Amino acid sequence: MAGAIRCRMALVMTEAMRRAVRIVLLLLVALFCLGPVLWQTITSFKPEAELIRLPPVLPEAPTGGHYEAVLTRSSLGRALVNSATVAASTTALAIGFGGLCAFALARLPIKGKCVILGLILSISMFPPIAVISPLYLLMRTLGLRDSVGALILTHTTYALPLAIWILTSFFRQIPVELYWAALVDGCSPLRALGSVILRPALPGVTVAALLVFIYSWNEFMFALTLTASDASRTAPVAIALFPGLHEVPWGDMAAASLVVTAPIVLLAVMFQRHIVAGLTAGSVKS
Repeated sequence: MAGAIRCRMALVMTEAMRRAVRIVLLLLVALFCLGPVLWQTITSFKPEAELIRLPPVLPEAPTGGHYEAVLTRSSLGRALVNSATVAASTTALAIGFGGLCAFALARLPIKGKCVILGLILSISMFPPIAVISPLYLLMRTLGLRDSVGALILTHTTYALPLAIWILTSFFRQIPVELYWAALVDGCSPLRALGSVILRPALPGVTVAALLVFIYSWNEFMFALTLTASDASRTAPVAIALFPGLHEVPWGDMAAASLVVTAPIVLLAVMFQRHIVAGLTAGSVKS
């Protein structure tokens, strides 16, 4: 009896140690991932006098002056509007055209689907630095340089392959019987997509839209090259231009980076259920 009790206690202690190790590992991973964000948050609340000395790590007199500076006395506000306009337009165009293309590749009787999909994906294989010069000349010839329209067209071109690839995979996972039943009921392929296929594919559409939005929101090279004034600059470019000739405003840059990151975090929290459902779709067979 005593031996059984000792064995039971040993098992309980072993399980408790394993749980403690797992918790510690999870905390370390979380700290590693969130470390830069935490450091930026601390920096954004430090007064100017404390930015160049360490310790203290935490601000002795926290201030919101950096947030006030970037939101009221800089071009970041206009840049955020430009970023939202470009990202939203890019997402709408990429999901709209990409959804139609993906549905055709997934369900319509088209010859050479794999070849077509491979050619579409090959567009995204070109590094931006390789096409930035001819793209700049093209936009200047079209009269679109230093405009939001140039960024929307460029971002949509590079985001379309990603959207098509993701949506094609999700459309293929939807039972083909739904599409056939819609055709039997008299629906055209386009109406079948909008009335029958789109609803069960909503998690995949949400994932594709969010990835495209994040890409366009964070894109830097095209935005830096194709814009030249505050009227069309996006948020990443505006933050990159914060440093002056003789000083680097670390506090303002930290505050601005958190402000720019906040919309992405908010979107991820709002659509968390759809994102999880979309990323795990097809992982379990019924």
